[in-house]
Amino acid sequence: MELNSFDKRLRWAMEAQGMKQADLIRLASEMGVKLGKSQVSQYVSGKTAPRKEVLFTLASILSVEPSWLQDGAGDPFAPGVISMAAAAAVQAEGRGSKFGSSSRSKFGSAENEPIVPPVHCATITSTPASPVAPTVPFPEQERDPLAAPLPPITKSTKLDNVLYDVRGPVAEEAARMEAAGTQILKLNIGNPAPFGFRTPDEVIYDMRTQLTDCEGYSDSKGLFSARKAIMQYAQIKGIPHVTIEDVYTGNGVSELINISLSALLDNGDEVLVPSPDYPLWTACVNLAGGTAVHYICDEQAEWNPDLDDIRSKITPRTKAIVVINPNNPTGALYSREVLEGIVEIARQHGLIVFSDEIYDRLVMDGFEHISTASLAPDLFCVTFSGLSKSHMVAGYRIGWMILSGPKWRAKDYILGLNMLCNMRMCSNVPAQSIVQTALGGHQSVNGYIAPGGRVYEQRDFVYEALNAIPGVTAVKPKAGFYIFPKLDVKRFNITDDEQFALDLLHDQKVLISHGGAFNWKQPDHFRVVFLPRVEVLEETMDKLAQFLATYRQ
Repeated sequence: MELNSFDKRLRWAMEAQGMKQADLIRLASEMGVKLGKSQVSQYVSGKTAPRKEVLFTLASILSVEPSWLQDGAGDPFAPGVISMAAAAAVQAEGRGSKFGSSSRSKFGSAENEPIVPPVHCATITSTPASPVAPTVPFPEQERDPLAAPLPPITKSTKLDNVLYDVRGPVAEEAARMEAAGTQILKLNIGNPAPFGFRTPDEVIYDMRTQLTDCEGYSDSKGLFSARKAIMQYAQIKGIPHVTIEDVYTGNGVSELINISLSALLDNGDEVLVPSPDYPLWTACVNLAGGTAVHYICDEQAEWNPDLDDIRSKITPRTKAIVVINPNNPTGALYSREVLEGIVEIARQHGLIVFSDEIYDRLVMDGFEHISTASLAPDLFCVTFSGLSKSHMVAGYRIGWMILSGPKWRAKDYILGLNMLCNMRMCSNVPAQSIVQTALGGHQSVNGYIAPGGRVYEQRDFVYEALNAIPGVTAVKPKAGFYIFPKLDVKRFNITDDEQFALDLLHDQKVLISHGGAFNWKQPDHFRVVFLPRVEVLEETMDKLAQFLATYRQ
């Protein structure tokens, strides 16, 4: 075999070790490195090459030299050089390493004996290299060439169940393609600014005017003016008994989700999270040591939560339920009856209610958003919102959470919240300075979501265009920036939705997020962000239709 490319050398080394793609994924996981099926498939097929840290992992697993695997330099097996993985196994022996005996036997012996290449290694046609010093894992680091290579530095096991594939392997591949000069249309993240949505002038003016007053830390919960405005907003939303001390500002809602769950959960505690969900909720539950238990949102019922499914998944370890309303990724808006059903379940089981309402000011078609906490004055609720979407200031990072209900019951939990907020000092003070301006007076977002407005018209167009594509159906969103269409998996023979997203990216240069990124278990959905103007969406839907006309996985 002419080993003149990375993928050919990779396949040769896999064959030499008798390994399949699944073996690479499994052994990389044992080393603390997450490789997706689509990533490995891309490497083997020659469609992309790995980053340096992944290259060294693959070289370790296959017991070959990284420099040879990358560019064919030298021999794949340098005499007398122990592989990185074998060295890690030797050093870990006797101290409880994740590398067990089976792993050591795979990578090499514990006596540092060099691995003998298979007989057919003589078929290598790369140019022989002059004698070289033993390969050091990171060439830029000065080390004793006779010293055993250092074991890999692995991520915390707390991250084993943490995923955020909205910015995962597919997005990474899009970034690589962009770096190579390919133009990519990104429909994977709800980021208004790149699509021409501008921050209201008054907001920018007020921040600029107050910058010199925002040079120091604020109170850990936030500026008085910001929290007062948020408290008054809670009153407008019907959330009862909220004082200024019940309001916390954060660097976006994302930071506050992390803080609120970290302060609550012990190992093994369970939190009910919708499926599909905004994946940060699942990730933060798992990162805090808890277990995210997903309840189903029913597409046939316009993506409303299935109350019976919620009831069936409550156990003695369930501590809280997450409500995402309006919902990301589906665009669903929950009715009063559904919310009252969720509240009653929480009431019966003494659950905390976490209500993510970041899209509450992006509701269309004359519908009304109802804050969950307004229906539950007797329950401890934490309500999240912010300005990122409604005021097109995603990069400013300003969000908040509001505590309501019987706060005496959560006295110890609130001490934990305060401790974590104190540890990060405070949230972005210049961004806090615009909260009062943003929440008061004219709301420019209302023009976007009314008939004739950009968000409204783009929503209508993409909904109709998707449903016009054979094999695609979609429920019309009532709020937000997103639609979550369904694919006919039998028609397209789809078994891997991440692979579908990669194939669309490579073929049409369109980046979407696959349904699995939102903890949807079936490979039959994907999310489209409808922030681009209609003429861009029209071109994109044409590309999708053209792609699906012949696509079979």
